[in-house]
Amino acid sequence: MAQFFHAALIALAVLLGFSASASEAWGAQNHIHARLLAAPGAKAGDKTVLAIEMKPEKGWHGYWLNPGDAGLGMQLDWTLPEGSEAGEPRYPVPHTLLVSGLMNHVYESDYAVLVPLTLPEGIKAGTRLPVRLSARWLACTEQICVPEQAELATEIVVAPADTPANAGSDAPLAKRFAKWTRQLPAPLDAPARMALTDKTLRLAIPLPASVELVHPHVFVREDKLVDYAAAQEFARKGDTLIVTIARPDFAARDAETLEGLLRLDDFGNGISFTAKPGAVPKGGTPLDTGKSANALPALPWLLGAALLGGLLLNVMPCVFPILSLKALSLARAGESTAHARIEGLAYTGGVILACLGLGALLLALRAGGEQVGWAFQLQEPLVVVALLLLATAITANLLGAFEFAVPGFASAGSPQGAFATGLLAAFVATPCTGPFMASAMGAALLLPVLPALALFATLGLGIALPFLAIAFVPALRTRLPRPGRWMTTFRRWMAIPMGLTALALAWLTWKLGGSIYASVVLLFALMLVVALIAVGRAQRRGRRARPAAVLALFDVVACLALLPAATPMAAQEAASILDTRPFSAAALAEARASGKPVFVWMTADWCLTCKVNEQVAIEREDTREAFRKAGVVVLRGDWTRRDPAITEYLTGMGAAGVPLYAWYAPGGEVEQLPQVLTPDLLADRAERSGR
Repeated sequence: MAQFFHAALIALAVLLGFSASASEAWGAQNHIHARLLAAPGAKAGDKTVLAIEMKPEKGWHGYWLNPGDAGLGMQLDWTLPEGSEAGEPRYPVPHTLLVSGLMNHVYESDYAVLVPLTLPEGIKAGTRLPVRLSARWLACTEQICVPEQAELATEIVVAPADTPANAGSDAPLAKRFAKWTRQLPAPLDAPARMALTDKTLRLAIPLPASVELVHPHVFVREDKLVDYAAAQEFARKGDTLIVTIARPDFAARDAETLEGLLRLDDFGNGISFTAKPGAVPKGGTPLDTGKSANALPALPWLLGAALLGGLLLNVMPCVFPILSLKALSLARAGESTAHARIEGLAYTGGVILACLGLGALLLALRAGGEQVGWAFQLQEPLVVVALLLLATAITANLLGAFEFAVPGFASAGSPQGAFATGLLAAFVATPCTGPFMASAMGAALLLPVLPALALFATLGLGIALPFLAIAFVPALRTRLPRPGRWMTTFRRWMAIPMGLTALALAWLTWKLGGSIYASVVLLFALMLVVALIAVGRAQRRGRRARPAAVLALFDVVACLALLPAATPMAAQEAASILDTRPFSAAALAEARASGKPVFVWMTADWCLTCKVNEQVAIEREDTREAFRKAGVVVLRGDWTRRDPAITEYLTGMGAAGVPLYAWYAPGGEVEQLPQVLTPDLLADRAERSGR
């Protein structure tokens, strides 16, 4: 009964809304907001694209062209310039939504329907062509449905024949159209075959065996051809995907041809195909579509993993340079219980706020279509330059060249300084992802906003937890050495790892920006050191240090403002004792099709954990020999600079950053290896594959 009630509710909404006059039925505020946009760079006699951008409110959804068991597809009435012709609308890959046993094909977040438009010949450049659209659609939650409509309009400005499509101020709009185009299912270049009986529809879709499937689903354009809510069976036979779908129990229709869409994964990737009657092979290897490499564990488990990951970051190489600042702060905390607790809370607040800020920015960028991951800020040259200047200033401070006006890293602590130390510790910690962080940070990119932010906050709590415990547990605090002259010596020694961090950042600046860029940055860094030494001299003589401090601040601002354009080092394969190939989706598909074991190695120059793994387990003679005997194909992905293809692969593997190591056994599924490699792990894996 619930199924019939839901379907009747939708039918009633359609009857009352689409059949009535447009007075009250359309007077309410739409729950799916629509806008009509024209792609830039349209030329006379050429094809351009119109986009109907749809933004559902939270909890509401729109429908694919075949809505499924209930719902209604969009209805479009165009008013076009004379001689123009609109083509068939193209939809992105929809989601499946099962409500009371009814299967719906829906969009629960922002999406765009693209419509090709052919312009007539002989239109003068600069001509503005008005386009109007009367659009009607159904907006639903799981409880109610509301018919909606909008009168949309835009203008097409005819561009000169030699104008690039993304020139000038149109570049941001062109970028949005490019993103929407990427979200469309790719057309299959070979026809599929179908066999239709009274009970089943069987499809043979030509699909290379190397293409991974995660929660696949076939959406059929023709109505009443299949039972939408029935479980779909998938099997592989070589490079053919065999799909079996049950037919409806009553009112089933037949078709000579079939247009469909195959969802490949949970990230909106899919292919469109046309099927014609033909032989569909029997048998094949069944696919377990109920399991997914990207299935998310329960939120409590993810929060625990984020907490443990934050704890482990305190001993990871990426965070070690900041440990000196923490150690001084904790040693000072022994002087006063109240002061220790205040400083511990301030430090914790800084860490959590930094993790939340970075997490929120990461989620916002990905929602806007950017392919970024954890530690994305270290792929930006200006951010690396700012960190280099900061590391240089901290090194000079630890060496005693000057004292901060509000001491946070010096011998006399303060809540402000502890808060700043927490911000810095979390920011620099992001290049590392430990074993427990891998699943938690990868899940944060797939969860809704609030649970995702909870994961980032828990990660920050894990980073700060040891120092928060010492601040609030007197028994731990009393075990710290008493303040004394040793702290000055300790502080000087801690300048060594911080100085090495500055050198590493200088090297990364060279990799990201080129030699001229790095030389200019080092010149400004040297000028900053000179200014800070002048600040220290004024402080020791009891004079005003403000002029020298202003000069130091001006140096930093001038460096960030006057830097030349970054010209990254020419992309080249890093030297390795292994026979590596650059990673790409095509290279991975080719390697897997060869029938050999495949090792995918994702790294970055700013990832210290990656470098440790390479020295410990990858760049070893026994690993090379084992790989050679087993015929292992090694694909190396360098994520030092932003690479959308690598980011997409990381996301598909449920990872938010590097390092990532994946092993593909011949004819088997992918296995994600630990992020901390043991010396013999890879060699042993290759030897087992070679047997």
